[in-house]
Parts: sequence; C-alpha cells; structure tokens
Amino acid sequence: MFQHSLELFFPCRDLNGEGRLELYDFGGERQWFMNLGRTVFAQLISFLPDREFRRCVSRYDGDRRWRGFSCWDQFLCMAFAQLTYRESLRDIEACLRSLSAKLYHMGFRSQVARSTLADANESRDWRIYADFAQVLIRIARPLYARDPIGVDLDQSLYALDSSTIDLCLSLFPWAKFRQRKAAVKMHTLLDLRGNIPTFIRITDGKVHDVNILDEIDPEPGAFYVMDRAYVDFERLFVFTLCSSFFVVRTKKNILLQRRYSHPVDKSTGVRSDQTVILRAIESAKAYPDTLRRVSYFDTATNKRLKFLTNNFALPALTIARIYKSRWQIELFFKWIKQHLRIKQFYGTSENAVKTQIWIAVSVYVLVAIARKRLGLEASLYQILQILSVTLFEKTPILQALQPSDSHENLLDDPNQLILFDF
Repeated sequence: MFQHSLELFFPCRDLNGEGRLELYDFGGERQWFMNLGRTVFAQLISFLPDREFRRCVSRYDGDRRWRGFSCWDQFLCMAFAQLTYRESLRDIEACLRSLSAKLYHMGFRSQVARSTLADANESRDWRIYADFAQVLIRIARPLYARDPIGVDLDQSLYALDSSTIDLCLSLFPWAKFRQRKAAVKMHTLLDLRGNIPTFIRITDGKVHDVNILDEIDPEPGAFYVMDRAYVDFERLFVFTLCSSFFVVRTKKNILLQRRYSHPVDKSTGVRSDQTVILRAIESAKAYPDTLRRVSYFDTATNKRLKFLTNNFALPALTIARIYKSRWQIELFFKWIKQHLRIKQFYGTSENAVKTQIWIAVSVYVLVAIARKRLGLEASLYQILQILSVTLFEKTPILQALQPSDSHENLLDDPNQLILFDF
C-alpha cells in the first residue's frame, strides 16, 4: 500500500515550466516519479498495465484493419465517458474535441470521431475488454485481501447474484426478455473483501440464475452465499465435492427430515440449529449427504429466515451473519447503476453493450486499485466525484484526491484578511 507521498519541487522543463518529484512507497520499495504537468486523467491511466492490455488486443487481433483509432484509444474514450458521466457518443465527441490540445498528453493518439467510436463499439471484440478487466481484478484482489468483511471468517467469502438491466425491445431485439420487453442480466460473483467482482457473465434476461452455477469453479475452503434462486441440489453438491462451502436461503417446498438438533442461544436471534437430510427421492439422489439448517429471527425486518449450508463447524450465528453479508452485492449493483454508465448505452448491438459494461467494470476496478495504492480513506463514490471535475487539471493525483480543510488553510495564512468572524 502507498504510504503518504513525499513531494518535493524539482526544477525542470515541462508545459508549466516546473515539475514535481514525488516519492512513493510500494510495499517497502520506494520509487521516484516525475509529474511533468500531467493531467489527473493521465496519472490515473498510468495505473493500468499497458503490456497486459496489448496482450489482450493481440489475442483477438483487435487493431487489425483499423487505422488511426486503436483499441487503446477506444478504451480511453469509453473510460472518459464513464468518469465524466457522458450521455451519448455525440456528447463524448464534443467534449474530447474541445480538449484536443490535451488529448495527446492524456494518452490519446488520434482524434475522436463519433462515427469511428460507434463502429469500434459495434465491431471490435468485446472479449478484449472482458479479458483486460480480469487482469485488473487479479491486481485488485490482493490489495483488499486483508479488508474486514464484518464476519469472523478467515476464508474467502463470495456473494453470487444477478441484476437485470431493462432495455427497449425495438432497439435491442437480440435481448428479448418478455413479449414487449428486452433486458440483459449481469451475473456477478463478488469477493466481499473489497467488493471486487471476480466473475461476470452478461446474458439475455431469459437465462435463469441457477444456470450460472455451471460456469463457476468453486474455490476449496471458500464460502459462497446465495439467495433462493440458486437452490439446485445437484449443482450445490458440486461445491461439497470441491471442498467449498455454501450458505443459501431455503425454499418453503423443500422436504427435509431432521436428524439432530443442536443447542442454541436464542438471545442472539438463532432459533434452531439442525442436521437434516433431503426427503424427496430426486433431491436425495442429487445431494446424498447431510445438510445443516439454521433458523434465525431478524429483529430488523421482523422475519424468520432459514438457511441451508454444508458447513458444520462454524457457530450458527456466524452462518446467519454470513448470509446477512450477501446484502453487499445488492449494494454493489445499486452503486454501479447509479454511478457508472450501464443503464444507458452508446450502441444497440450485443457487442456494443458488452463492451460498455466491461469497460465500466474496468473503470470501477481501476479506481479501487488507485484508492489502495494511494492509501486513500475516501470511498469510491467520493473518488469518482472528485475525478469527474479534476480529470484535466495538471496536479498530482494524490493532491487532487486527498481531502483538505480549506477553512483551516485560510486561517493559517497570516496574510489573508478575514472579513467575517464565524
């Protein structure tokens, strides 16, 4: 993690006639960086591993048959749109053209035209940006590995759920959901240490949530928390075979037979802790082992909740708290829908939609990486808001994102006249 940077003024030639030499601490290894009047946007983009990006591009021949507008330019345009809340391709074009003198120093190597960007979103393989997002996820997860999750748990904890994004059927006919409605689903496996998405599948709205369990490789020893939509005992038994644990809310129509009852402390909200087996023949064939059923009364919602898990070691209250932590993925979906552009799209094809969603995920993870490496205490929301108004300022990014008390600074300046005494 970054420690607080040591900033020294160092005379040199650049656009402003003055540079800034900054010392950063990368986990004990100190490195000097020269900020030669770079914009905040350019400094943020410098956290991206450009070599890995080129590998993703070459994997799918992304730059073949394209002259002057590379995959990198496309990524920067779409990242700029996400960070500044642009409404349309025309909006992106107008804003970037107004900053044409700064584009080269922001990393762009060509002029941005609306039609060119639209063609790139329609035809360039979305898997380029999906693979690159996975690269960023692999960088971000170790940075948040020690973050608390609100549960006394040493193992990894993941939440699995999906979010539906409504679309117009006449504009997105390939995503038909119902007779007069189109939609795509964003199936997400969220690492609750840092709320970093580790697995994402974008499908049409008709794909049932439980089918996504077939695409997940369970991590031995990890916990997976899911809602009732993922109750499929044949698929859940795969987690047991892989030495993984699941916590899922049970359905009312599941037939269970109690084998043992364990003592509980009802003052904690736990009502029962039982070892059970499945009574239905087909279900018992799909999941022949015993299960654990925990009943918990939630005083906040005045509801009694029942969970099934294949873990028999943790206290019953911990199992209930693990399920309660599933709410983090609901907050994640709400956050990205409110603060990133994934509800309104710049293109109507399936490729354009997936490209935009994956670049939005990349921006989310990029900001999370910058937050940890700069040692910032601000939330991702606060950082995004600050970036949206400071992207083109030529100031050190740490200075731009670090909160400061302007009133205190004002009082510390003896040459500043105080007109009013508050």
